[in-house]
Formats: sequence, structure tokens, C-alpha cells
Amino acid sequence: MRLSTVILPIHRWGEGQKVWQHAEDLGFHTAYTYDHLSWRTFRDGPWFGAVPTLTAAATATQSMRLGTLVTSPNFRHPVTLAKDLITLDDVSGGRITLGIGAGGNGFDATTLRRGDEEPWTPRERADHFDEFVPLLDRLLREPSVTHEGRFYDANEARNIPGCLQRPRIPFAVAATGPRGMRLAARHGQAWVTTGDPKLFEDGTPEQSVAAISGQLSRFGAACEEVGRDVAALDKILLTGFTPGDPLRSLDAFVDFAGTHFDLGFTEIVVHRPEPDSVFDVDTKVFERIATEALSQLT
Repeated sequence: MRLSTVILPIHRWGEGQKVWQHAEDLGFHTAYTYDHLSWRTFRDGPWFGAVPTLTAAATATQSMRLGTLVTSPNFRHPVTLAKDLITLDDVSGGRITLGIGAGGNGFDATTLRRGDEEPWTPRERADHFDEFVPLLDRLLREPSVTHEGRFYDANEARNIPGCLQRPRIPFAVAATGPRGMRLAARHGQAWVTTGDPKLFEDGTPEQSVAAISGQLSRFGAACEEVGRDVAALDKILLTGFTPGDPLRSLDAFVDFAGTHFDLGFTEIVVHRPEPDSVFDVDTKVFERIATEALSQLT
């Protein structure tokens, strides 16, 4: 089991540098950040770009892995994203993981649309994702890519020298539906879930565990369908969106992590505390979780 964190891109770098370095000092395996144009209750406050933030974090840290959780086609194009990711992988010395998902209905889905354009429907997001992921996979592996697709084109897109990590940076694919799970099974080195969103407000922890267990079973079936061993892929749970409060104490988190470790998860991700937000938790408890929780699971 590995323990990682999400650091929201809300800090000016004079403060942000210390935040990322502190995460490394606490021993987190990976520090991710959200790749959004803005996000929910943070819309009217500071919110910086994910790729520049991770580039700066790469120069301020030594060994901790870094990544997005998640990037989506809502405002990204695979050709330009591939160039940014290859550069970021190089600057970090090969420490980048790309968390990637189909996206949702938030500000990412509307900011670049004309006033009379509707955001993509769930089916349209899935359609874009179906083309986006395989094309990005090729762009990060091959020195020159030409692609004429339904949504994306690439005309001799050059990506030399490619990623430091070979054959490319790892993909952690967020998915709960069958199409997304097949993409995760075919192209991912990890699968990501936040649980069942329908249970977040009114469900119980027991119902959530049952729902997540069902997701794991369906992901296993998707892996079998494409001929991959599900045991060879990491399973990542991003916390903060399931019933209960596992960050209320060290013991509560150890119980939560142990339950999900038994289900088959290999990595659990917790949000860095941010005052006056949905991620406002006791900093001392958070630091105890970071430094003590894994030793109590072994």
C-alpha cells in the first residue's frame, strides 16, 4: 500500500514551494494536483495551471513522484498535452504520472464553449475520451504521429526525444463506466476511482465499500477482456468523496485504509488540508496519517 496526496494549485509559488517540499518531507509516494481551469468553491479564488505548477514542484523536490489527478479532454488537446508532458517528465527526472479522466460538467466543460454551445453530454465526453487516450498513448511513444480522427488530428506531430520513462509516462485512468474501464485496462498502468458518487451524501461507509468492490470486479473483467492481468495494474482510491470521515483520526484512517487494502487497492490519496474548504481537516492528524498510518497496516 502506498499513501499519496493532492495539493490544490491555489498557492503563489513563494508559499507553494514550501507546501510541495513539506509533502516530500512527510514521505508521500506521489503528490498530485488537479488539472482544471477552476474548481467548485475555489472558482473565485487563486487557481494556477497544473503543468507549470508541477514543473515548479519538480525543481523543488528530489524523489517524490508528481502527477495530475486528473487531466481531461474538456480543455486539453492530445498533441499539445503530449509536448508538455514530455517536457515535464524530463524536468522531473522521470517522476511524472498522468492521471487522466473523461471530465465532468464543471467549469472546464463550459469555459471554452461559445455562449450558444451546450457542454458535452456524458456520451460525448466518453466518445472524446475513447479517441483522446489512444492518441495520447501514441504521441508519447512514437517520434512522429499522424492521425485523422473524429475529434482530433495530428499531422506529423514530432515528439523527440520522447519520455524519460519508457515506453512512456504511466497513465492512471479514472473510470467507473464500462467504456472508461476498458480504456484503463488497455492503456493504463493504474485505475483510479473516487467511489460511487451517488452514495457520497446519503450512503453509508458499508454501502460505499460494497459499491467499490463491485467497481473492482468490473475492472477485473475489463482487464480479462483485453488480455491483461489485473494484478499487474495499480488501483488508486482518491478519498474525500465517499461517506464517512476517514481523516478524523489516525485510527479511523488506518481502519479505512485497511478495509480498502483488503479489497485490492495499492494506493490511497488524501487531500492536503485547506482551511475554510471541504478539505479542512486537522493538520496534526493529517501529518500523523502521513507518517504513521502505513506502519500500522503492515
